[in-house]
Amino acid sequence: MEQANKRNALISLIISIAGAIAGLFGVTAFNQYVLMNLPLAARLVSVIVTYWLIAIIPIIIMFVSKDRLLDYGFEKDKIGIQLAIGVGLGIVMSVILTLIPHIAGFGSYVDSGIRYEYLWKFIYEFVYCILAVGAVEEFVFRGLIYTKAKQIIQKDWFAAVISSVLFGFFHILRGNAVQMIMTALMGALFCLFRVRIKRCSTLSLIIAHGVYDALITVWASLLL
Repeated sequence: MEQANKRNALISLIISIAGAIAGLFGVTAFNQYVLMNLPLAARLVSVIVTYWLIAIIPIIIMFVSKDRLLDYGFEKDKIGIQLAIGVGLGIVMSVILTLIPHIAGFGSYVDSGIRYEYLWKFIYEFVYCILAVGAVEEFVFRGLIYTKAKQIIQKDWFAAVISSVLFGFFHILRGNAVQMIMTALMGALFCLFRVRIKRCSTLSLIIAHGVYDALITVWASLLL
């Protein structure tokens, strides 16, 4: 029975990462060929909705496996504390990894290349980064993939390595080898938060991820 469970977890992991990559190609194709033909309001909504293409196969895997969100690091209790932890982690990470490098003259190494002038665009950036990027990537990588990897070998370090390496590989499709390594290290940091910080749930990681990503554009727009 144990070997069967491990085999099922491995199959689920492989299908999930393949599905996430296929979803990423779908998102890329939509943004390249369809997005700019839509009116502004439709673009704002569709960018968030289509990012969830990445999570469709993993969500199907969750239902087929009869897993619950609780199995993927989500918690029902003390939601306010979970949210506060996420916001705090996102801000601390942003100050250390983005703001300080900008102030020290290394902003080009942590710059997203996006600049905004209007307040509504900054607000939308937070909404997009949390509800799309943060929610999807944390559910897939620190949620499902982390959990399935731990089911294969009952060690947090193994789950952290597998989910972080796959997280980095996932991002090489949109960047280069250096970005892949940095993203893998970022994934490992999120895994560390999940394991070591009490009440740091997958919801906390979603908020932290989204806040951190959104603040990259904020600092770049304000400081350059």
